[in-house]
Amino acid sequence: MTAECSRAGCRDTATWLITWRNPRIHTPDRRKEWVACDAHVGYLRDFLAARDFPLEVGPLTPEGASA
Repeated sequence: MTAECSRAGCRDTATWLITWRNPRIHTPDRRKEWVACDAHVGYLRDFLAARDFPLEVGPLTPEGASA
């Protein structure tokens, strides 16, 4: 099964995994996952970074995303 980019309106195949959390509402052990295509990985990363959310970006692997 292929994952679709998390950017609103994008249906491209995701190749990146962005793991993040909102420290104001998530405990340190809770992580959210977004997936992104090559065209939107920078946009989604910058969106989260602008809010000072801790995040990690890496290649999406078959076992890399839970959703």
